[in-house]
Amino acid sequence: MSRPGSPLPDPGTDPAYAALKARIIARTGHHYYADKDDLLIERLRRRFRDVAAADCMAYAALLSDGVRGEAEWARLEAEITVGETFFFRYAEQFQALRGRILPELIAARAAERTLRIWSAGCSTGAEPYSLSILVQELLGDALPDWRVSILGTDISTEALATARAAEYGRWALRTMPPDERLRYFTRLPPAPGIRREGGYALRPEYRGRVRFERGNLLTLVEPNPPGGEPYDLILCRNVLIYFDARTVTAVVRGLGRRLRADGWLLLGHAEPSPAFSGFLDAVSLPGTVAYRARPDAAVIPVVPAAPALPVLPVIPPGIGAEGFTPTWVPPWVPTGAPAVPPAEGTRPPVPPAETVAEERAPPPVSDRDRIRALADIGETASAWRALRVALDRDPTDPVLRFYEGLLARALGRDAEAERALRAALYLDRGFVMAHYHLGLLLIALERSSEAARALDNAIALSQALQPDAVLSEGDGASAAEIAAGASAIRAVLDRDSRGS
Repeated sequence: MSRPGSPLPDPGTDPAYAALKARIIARTGHHYYADKDDLLIERLRRRFRDVAAADCMAYAALLSDGVRGEAEWARLEAEITVGETFFFRYAEQFQALRGRILPELIAARAAERTLRIWSAGCSTGAEPYSLSILVQELLGDALPDWRVSILGTDISTEALATARAAEYGRWALRTMPPDERLRYFTRLPPAPGIRREGGYALRPEYRGRVRFERGNLLTLVEPNPPGGEPYDLILCRNVLIYFDARTVTAVVRGLGRRLRADGWLLLGHAEPSPAFSGFLDAVSLPGTVAYRARPDAAVIPVVPAAPALPVLPVIPPGIGAEGFTPTWVPPWVPTGAPAVPPAEGTRPPVPPAETVAEERAPPPVSDRDRIRALADIGETASAWRALRVALDRDPTDPVLRFYEGLLARALGRDAEAERALRAALYLDRGFVMAHYHLGLLLIALERSSEAARALDNAIALSQALQPDAVLSEGDGASAAEIAAGASAIRAVLDRDSRGS
């Protein structure tokens, strides 16, 4: 047994750490931690403390202890898996779903009136529930005549429990205008934890068509992966960042095999790879890329994952406050697939990732990218520390000050958040998203007149631009969209002020 508060031994001094780490990666596929010992140790330390494990060997023994071990695996998997998610995450992809992908699928399925969707790595459920809302909007009055099935799977039993409850704090709804929140959710009273300021429960009509199951994407890599009826649409976003390059390719190939011939696959912004071209067709859509199964794809044998190697981090989006979340496009980091001899009459194999990387090396990771990456994997405190270092080097960068405001808000430091957003505006008076987020912060602080001025600035600056101009740090939102969103919030403020 460990003494209360005793630290986890340093990996360099605990001879059992390397074996424990290898075992965790082998079971979960989370090669993300192959070169991130500090992050893994921090998460292990929490589990050691909770179960009073003296060292790595004692903890490994617990993991092997039958039912108790499986229960601890579930808690560990929840600990090491990033649960950051929010409704309608990645505006560009949901615009593609609304404008093309789902309308095409609905038209193609008009005769059978069935639609099957899989959200793989669904975390706490915001993604499948967002899809449920969108499908209901698109089908409208025809919805009762359709059989719509949306499956959400995740490796974390704790995340799935939250998903089934369908109750969320304000942070998970931060991209939704107030009127949409009230349309899709009912208000909940304040409670400890994420609901300390009150929360929201998804309305039953959006919950009924969504079901959740525990699932590990590594089963798609096995020689006989799970079968079943194919899907019309699969989303697997911000999950592949954990896996090594070969596993990524094998998992995506397995996802492609679960699609109907005219189905669609969406991945995270940082996850596409040229290796996928051997079995998927890439479709370029505004602001994103989607995939469709290649009907002529050669059958390529699944190759077991290679031992973990250090890889460059990918930087998915993730920092944000209520309203539109800022966006950033990560350096393109190619991933690879094993070289396979071409079948007779087929195209040559995709070159291994190492060859592509030599020809097209990604740019170095910047301070901004590092801050975004840390924030997105849930390391808010580490992101804050990295931000302080970056600001020491460049205290007059308005974007860094903007990130300071967003991170301070996430840490519950509203006064610091306000100072940082005002500093960003001092450095760049035309920073639309800083005006917008300052307005949202001031609304939360119940300073309506100041919030109105900030939103008015965001509206005026947006309207002075071309309507389709994409705003810096605006999650792909156009000037017209931000102007419309800010105007809608401004109207609510006016209505509330007249009613008071």
